[in-house]
This record gives sequence, C-alpha cells and structure tokens, in this order.
Amino acid sequence: MSFDPYEFDRGYASSQGDTLGQYTAKTFLWMVLGLLVTFGVAVGCWITDAIYYLAYARMLNAVQLIVLVSTLIISFTMVRRIEKMAVGTAIGLFVLFSALFGFTMSIYLLVYGLTAVVLCFLLTAVYFGALAAYGFLTKRDLSSLRTILFSGLIFLIIFGLLSMFIPGLDMFDRVVCLIGIAVFLGYTAYDTQKIKAYYSFYSASPDMLAKASIFSALQLYLDFVNLFLYLLRFLSNKKR
Repeated sequence: MSFDPYEFDRGYASSQGDTLGQYTAKTFLWMVLGLLVTFGVAVGCWITDAIYYLAYARMLNAVQLIVLVSTLIISFTMVRRIEKMAVGTAIGLFVLFSALFGFTMSIYLLVYGLTAVVLCFLLTAVYFGALAAYGFLTKRDLSSLRTILFSGLIFLIIFGLLSMFIPGLDMFDRVVCLIGIAVFLGYTAYDTQKIKAYYSFYSASPDMLAKASIFSALQLYLDFVNLFLYLLRFLSNKKR
C-alpha cells in the first residue's frame, strides 16, 4: 500500500463498525480462504494428473511461466492499486491469485507426496500461529525488523536466481532454507502487527478498511506459503 502504517497512531479506533478483534479475525479468515483455494486447486490438479498431461505435452514449463507472470502482475496490482480498486475487485484478485498458486503447489504434491505435504502444512500452521500470536500481542514495535527482513528476502531471491545457473549452490540449500524459515517467521509477526496499524489508520473508512483487510490477508497468505515451502524443502533435505 502507498503509506507506512507505523507512522500513525495505533490508539485511534472508530466508534462504528468492527472492533479490532473482529477486523483481525476477518483478515485471518480471508487468509484461510486463500489457503483453502490454493490447496483445493493443488489437490484437484494432482488427482486429475493435470501435471502429468502437461509434462507429456511438453507444456508444463510454459504454463508455469504464465502462472508465475500472472501472480506477479496480480500482486503488483494489489500493492499499487488497492486504494483505488473496488472491494469486490480486491477479493476477486486475491482468490484468483490463490487459485493460480494452487497449480504451482500441485507440483510439490507430485514431488513430495500428499502425506509429507499435509504433515508439513500442519507444522507450518503451528509455527505460523505462534508467531502471529506474538505479533498481535507484543507491545514491542516490530517495525525495526523491516530492514532486516527485507534484506533477508532480497538474499533469498538472489540466491534462488543464482542457483538456477550455478548447480554447485545446491550444497547450501539447507542453510538457505533455515534463513528462509527465519525470514518468514519474522514477516509473520511483523505483518500481523501491521493489521492493527491498518485498522487504526482506516477505521474511519469502512470501504478502505475492507480492502486493507484483503491486502493484509494476501501478505499473511504469502508468509504462510513461503514458510511452508522452506520447511518442506528443509525437511525433505534432512530426510535425504
């Protein structure tokens, strides 16, 4: 979004509409809906062998690229246009993003199997829930973590790109997975605390508050999914 919510007083709250607790609950329900859509699409693709068919037709890489570009466009649009788009549009983009990512998730089901994915999902939920609770309840201002977390995210992106061209970097994968887990655990607490900041800033505008809830749900959704993927990679590497 186009403002820094940490610059505003969190103590302000509207006398009308949802309380902070209700608003936070709705935000997490949107996140859970996104996860359900993602894993529903993933399981659907896995059961119907859609990935096999695409691989057999030599179209898997092309479809993956289309999905990747589409999700990047959607996330960029929501970041840049959230204040101007309608609430329904924000919801539609979030659900579409979740569905598209479900295709990518189906590849992980194919590689690791349903049991490993479900167990890792449950483990992710435990870690995510603990850090989300900390982010919501702590009195500490977590905005000081922003630079550290962003630096860690840039490192993960650069390493991911380099590993595509330098096969020898695979030997550092477990260390990178631990860094990824730490980064997205930190982002979970940070983004959860931002929910309160968005509520304080937008509580006088129900329409903007609803869109801020969807935007926060997208951030938490990405935190959960990335934490899940790094945990899955780490545990599979450890097993091997």
